Amino acid sequence: MDTTLQDPLVGQVLDGRYRVDARIAVGGMATVYRALDTRLDRVLALKVMHPALAADGSFVERFIREAKSVARLAHPNVVQVFDQGTDGSYVYLAMEYVAGCTLRDVLRERGALQPRAALDILEPVLAALGAAHRAGFVHRDMKPENVLIGDDGRVKVADFGLVRSVDTVTSTTGAVLGTVSYLSPEQIEQPGTADARVDVYACGVVLYEMLTGDRPHDGDSPAVVLYKHLHEDVPPPSAVVPGLPYELDELVASATARTPDLRPYDAVALLAQIREAHGRLSADQLDAVPPQALSAEYAGAENRTSVIPRTLTVPRLLPVNEDEPVYHRTSRLESPPPPLSRRGRSSGGPRRGPLLIVAAILLALGLGAGVWYINSGQFTQVPALLTKTEAQARDRLDEAGLETGKVTYAYSDTVKRGTVISTDPDVGARIRNNDSVSITVSKGPQTVKVPDVQGDALSNARTRLKAEGLQPGMVTREFSDEVPKGFVISTDPENGTTLRAGSAIALTVSKGAPVDVPDVTGEDLADARADLTEAGLKVKIATTRVNSEYDAGQVAKQTPAGDSQAADGDTVTLTISKGPEMIEVPDVTGDSVDDAKTDLEAAGFQVDEDRGLLGLFGDKVKKQSVKGGDTAPKGSTITITIR
Repeated sequence: MDTTLQDPLVGQVLDGRYRVDARIAVGGMATVYRALDTRLDRVLALKVMHPALAADGSFVERFIREAKSVARLAHPNVVQVFDQGTDGSYVYLAMEYVAGCTLRDVLRERGALQPRAALDILEPVLAALGAAHRAGFVHRDMKPENVLIGDDGRVKVADFGLVRSVDTVTSTTGAVLGTVSYLSPEQIEQPGTADARVDVYACGVVLYEMLTGDRPHDGDSPAVVLYKHLHEDVPPPSAVVPGLPYELDELVASATARTPDLRPYDAVALLAQIREAHGRLSADQLDAVPPQALSAEYAGAENRTSVIPRTLTVPRLLPVNEDEPVYHRTSRLESPPPPLSRRGRSSGGPRRGPLLIVAAILLALGLGAGVWYINSGQFTQVPALLTKTEAQARDRLDEAGLETGKVTYAYSDTVKRGTVISTDPDVGARIRNNDSVSITVSKGPQTVKVPDVQGDALSNARTRLKAEGLQPGMVTREFSDEVPKGFVISTDPENGTTLRAGSAIALTVSKGAPVDVPDVTGEDLADARADLTEAGLKVKIATTRVNSEYDAGQVAKQTPAGDSQAADGDTVTLTISKGPEMIEVPDVTGDSVDDAKTDLEAAGFQVDEDRGLLGLFGDKVKKQSVKGGDTAPKGSTITITIR
């Protein structure tokens, strides 16, 4: 049976906007659903906090505060948070829906990855973490399960910041956060005091796992794994995959140093190391198939980006004798010469055997000369320039016999100011000696000030933020007696704050003055509709009806619940009763009181005892208010008379 059919939220509309279509996953803190934003007609993921946690006011407050902070990241490799709200007892986040799989799925299916694929995945992960670290956030739960790979090849990091909210329910036990296989030593020794370097450590472990197909530390229990994190270095991946270049060993060793001060200080610094190492590796090293790979799909250079689609710049050999017949290049004779006679001559022409031998020798010499020409000193490779200063890049180009071409400057959130972001042609590309290489140098992050959009309509506020180079972030709606419905109450960060361009601004928008929602459960539909309309609310009738204690046609339940608050003009969804569920009453006449109560309660009834004066000391059921075999509403009370 489909478990989503048993989920009470599936098919419902939260906050009059989000139609819940299917359950995707259940975690320790929330359930994630695929939903449709009926206003914008887009599919998204709805993360709904478990009701037990939603009852904790401090937990909800921190959940919302962290969500607002994360919504400010607005990075293309971060799963975005669009909206946050509550609907009755449901506290939810509306988030970007990523159709695809997780890195864990990829590793489970393919085992170890080629170095190119591993680095292609890790680079956008570090770009996302770098943006978070520079904004003051630490993920603290980096693992393959939180790396999403979309069907379009984009890589996104999930669950930013929300792991911090778990502190409020784990602090009493001293539990450490994160999955044990990816915890840094300081997270184990001093939970709650971690900085950006714990994410660097986890990324080093993830890189090791991608390169080898397995985690560096294993054990029969979590305690054994934790002990190894504290007392054993992560081994070099080349110890498991012979032939891996030392640059990859160095990356893993640097990121997973047990002493935090020996690691890169944040994801941006590790990303710079990754890019530099990437530029030093040859195509053969990047595309080497590890023996731990589980899929035969890796075979062949044509599949060198089987995990992440990527545009490759593959040097093409210069044409050699392109006007020659095809068989000169393929050693396959398309039109073979006529057969020779027994005397070695054709039937009417001159002897061709010696001519063919001479032609073959000349062709071999020509091809050899061409290959020598291509591989001789006429060509060189673009040296590793990424993360080098402009002066260092010019020196390296000069040493390689190349000219420095056009130098352009661009803003970058992840590459240090004054260092090279990219080259044209790419690093490692094969070009002629004395050709020029253009470079793009980082200007550092672009900064802008948050405009004052308080009192603006939401659409106008979004337009102004985009015009300033900022991104409209998550929208939270609150009641306000002063700000009209649909207009901005405040922003986070507040106006005048200096931020990097592209940062997201969380908006708090007015829901208008609060309206008390009347409790209409148990009322006839007409009366319920009149009461809600009089209160300034709209009415929607749920498509399904349910059994309840109320008579058929009466209101069984409402969302939002009665005695709660809503905004003027909000929609209240009413579910109509089909009447109580009728079930058969067990015959308990003559049974002992205890047996009778057990049978009736097991059938779904309440039990009331009527002892009277004569039954004070009795223990047998003389009669029951509803005869055995008849039906009665489930949950109703059956009175047993005891004598």
